[in-house]
This record gives sequence, structure tokens and C-alpha cells, in this order.
Amino acid sequence: MNDKVLPLVSTEQGVDPAGESKQSPARRGVCLLGKLTILVPAYNEAGSLADTIRSLKAQTVPIHEIIVIDDRSTDGTDAVARSLGVTVVTPPQNTGSKAGAQNFALKYVFTEFALAIDADTTLAPDAIEKLLASFDDPRIVAACGFVIPRHVKTVWERGRYIEYLFAFSFCKQIQDYFGKPLISSGCFSMYRTEVLRETNGWPTRTVAEDMDLTWTFYSKGYGVRFIPDAVCYPIEPHNYHFMGKQLKRWSHGFVQNLMIHWDSIRQVPYLNSMAAVIVWDAIIASAAYMVILPLLAVIFRNPIFLIGYVIDVPAVLVPVLAAAIPRGETGRALASVPAYFVLRTVNAVFMIKAFWNEIIRKKTLKVYEKGH
Repeated sequence: MNDKVLPLVSTEQGVDPAGESKQSPARRGVCLLGKLTILVPAYNEAGSLADTIRSLKAQTVPIHEIIVIDDRSTDGTDAVARSLGVTVVTPPQNTGSKAGAQNFALKYVFTEFALAIDADTTLAPDAIEKLLASFDDPRIVAACGFVIPRHVKTVWERGRYIEYLFAFSFCKQIQDYFGKPLISSGCFSMYRTEVLRETNGWPTRTVAEDMDLTWTFYSKGYGVRFIPDAVCYPIEPHNYHFMGKQLKRWSHGFVQNLMIHWDSIRQVPYLNSMAAVIVWDAIIASAAYMVILPLLAVIFRNPIFLIGYVIDVPAVLVPVLAAAIPRGETGRALASVPAYFVLRTVNAVFMIKAFWNEIIRKKTLKVYEKGH
């Protein structure tokens, strides 16, 4: 691995302090076939970055270079990265988003493949090897893996744990069967570098760049894969304050992408069906669960209307246990199910507010806030 530390570079002028030209790999015609560069965007991640880098260095396949983008941190993130012998690049000023930080570093990627991973995420030792195998198919330009929260203690972490078990063991595998995973997860995804350049990197027009990039790939006829055996472990929000920031960004990002990509996703039968299901679950079903069913039970004084809650539990529990049992996490899963319904209710509130603000009030969310 190349363990150099690059100087501060201006993205607008394209020169370093010594005045030497910093040409992009595309202009220089450089492409190391079969090689991989990892981009780790980091803003004030000194507490978690070391674990991420160590897990990257422990992978079963060689990595050409690990580049940490220190997005003007104030907590010594850059020092942590340098102490572990990886490349560090620093934008002239904070880019304002993960997408902006990754785009800044894209000019330093000289390899056929690029992988983006959050600075609070660790990997199973063979995770990258599993993702790389999917690129044997030349139609595939991006691949993502299975996401499991690293910590499962608080009600919010437990809710997210069940949400991920359900989504990645059931929903995501159905999506992959039809060749259209809804999102190549931003916390851990691999890409063909050439195609990233063709699409001008990660979009910054929404606050959900991973969904935006995935849907952009589909609009151009490219393929994306979900690889369940490639496992990553991010740190999820542990309290309502940080969970609220994350849910706000995710819900607004979904609505923003729906508006931007509406014309293109209408032409993809499976993708428009998935978008419709999400809208239904977020607006209609959520409203029914939070308001309509309890109201009907009170008005008619009949608990039969509450049977909807009973029906919903096994629909979630079956795929969750199917994923948890092989992992030896049956007890953890059963204990965490109630937290999932708490998170689902809160998520519904944020999604409804996002639709109202983005579409009705025309008040779009532009500020990218971290969720931990």
C-alpha cells in the first residue's frame, strides 16, 4: 500500500502549495486494473476511525490504497489516520457532506475499483472479497453488502437492528433477485471507478447520495448487486437526538430522490413498484397504525380493529428469526422486536413530515447532518 500523506489541495485550482499540477487519473490515463482504492470520508471520527482502518487492513484481499478524507475535523481525526499509515487528504474547507468529501478524493483514485466506507464502520474479514466477486459480471457497476449494527443496547439501536435484519435478509434479497436493489448502501459499497467518473461522482443535489447514485445507475442501464455474505458493522444512533437527525436526512432524501428521478423510475416496472410500496408503508399504512385503527377501536368499542397489530408481528418476526438464528442471536432478536415498532412509528412521523415539507411547503432539506 502507498502510505504517503498528500498535501492540501485546492479542488478549484487543481494545484498544491508547491504549484505542481494535480491532474485527475482520467486525464493522466491511469487505471490499475483489478486494484482497489478505499475512500473513508471522516468528519470528527477520531473515536471510531482506528477500528475502521484496522478492519480494512485485515481483509482477505490486497488493497492498493486507503484514503481518509479528513473533512476539516477538529478532534484529531487526521492524526489518528496518519498514525495508522494511510493516505490522508484534506479539502481546503469542509465540504458539507459525505458525498462532497468522497468527490474531493475521487481525483486520487487510480484503480479500477473504488470502495466507500463510513469512518464508523468495520467489516467482516472477507467482506471486500465477497463484493469483488460480483464484478465478474461486466454489467455490474456497484455492489453493497449486509449491514448489522455494531452495538445493540439502547432502544434505538435495537430497533435499527431488527429493521436491518428484516430489510437485508428479506426485502433486499427480493430486490436483488429482480436485479434492482433500492439502494447501494452508502456506509459500505464498491464501484467501478470509470463509471463513477462518468456520473460525476456522488451526487450532492440530495441529502441521500447513495440512493441518488443508485437510481442514476439504473437510469443509465447499469446493474447493481446486493451481496448478503459481505457483512459490515456500522455504529448506529444510540439516542433519539442522533436518530432524529438520521431519520430526518433519510426521509427527506427519499422524497428528494423520488421527485428528481420520478420520470426515470416510472420506466422501470420493478423500481416504481418498490417506490410505491415505500410510499404506501410510510404514509397510508403508518397513518392507519398510528391513528385510524386505534380510532376505529374507540369509536366502535370493538378490539377487532386492533388485530392489524397482531398480524403485523409475525410478518416481521419470521424473516428476522430466519436471519438471527444462524447468527446465534435468537434471544437478542426477540428482545429487540418491541423496539422495532417504536422506531417504525417514529420513522413514519419523520417520513410524513418530509413529504409535507418537500412537496407541499416546498421547504427542502439542504443541510447534511451526521446521525451519530
